[in-house]
Amino acid sequence: MNENMSKIYSLLGLSMRAGKLVSGEYQCLEKIRCADASLIVVATDAGKNCKKKFANKSEFYGVELIEFGTKEENGKAIGKPPKSVMVISDEGFKNEIVDKYRNRGGM
Repeated sequence: MNENMSKIYSLLGLSMRAGKLVSGEYQCLEKIRCADASLIVVATDAGKNCKKKFANKSEFYGVELIEFGTKEENGKAIGKPPKSVMVISDEGFKNEIVDKYRNRGGM
């Protein structure tokens, strides 16, 4: 795992502790519908239907979406069981995560 990926996991944990991250399908859909979502993070090993549902929501509501980490790694980063999807509601965390995501290099 490279340095930028480690930083993304750290940022996910920080945003969770700051109360700016929700996880789980139902809570994430609520945040998106209420226009309180800045970034959708879907695990790379999430189910096909889950990926499609959130890709559609991302497009419809104009919320950026990234595919990052496995369910296990994402859950561990936020101190929870494995998570397929997470939503970040803070622009600052979103910008940092997207910046690191785009510069993560060799995957």
